[in-house]
Amino acid sequence: MRMRTMEISVGFLMLAGFLALVVLALNVSGLNLSDQGGGYKVYARFDNIGGLTPRAKVAMSGVQIGEVTSIRLDPQMLMAEVEMKIRDDVDFLSTDSSAQILTSGLLGEQYIGITSGAEDEMLKDGDRISDTQSALVLEDLIGKFLFNEVSD
Repeated sequence: MRMRTMEISVGFLMLAGFLALVVLALNVSGLNLSDQGGGYKVYARFDNIGGLTPRAKVAMSGVQIGEVTSIRLDPQMLMAEVEMKIRDDVDFLSTDSSAQILTSGLLGEQYIGITSGAEDEMLKDGDRISDTQSALVLEDLIGKFLFNEVSD
């Protein structure tokens, strides 16, 4: 009987360890098992999105207010169109808000930073943010630096 209790205890600990690894993997990857439900969609066009990916965070003053749901190439404008889902409780983004692609840390993940404007009219579902700033691409900056050094 004592051996049976030991085997059940070891099995329970193995199961608990496996579940802990699954929870850790979900937290590290940023995946959510629960759907956040509500929210409204806002669009923005960028010349260059760098390494921005779907599920990247949308933040305002460092606080996450939504996430990137999809990225596609607009065939008419030849620009990247980013669809963002903003939480319902963030109903204070004005129509003249601006969006820029920022990097978390030196080589970290990219996300969209929103800066609210001063208009009285607020963004609604399906609206577009027209004031955007594309991602800074490190290779482009190095190329500009080297080109300017050679031309002097």
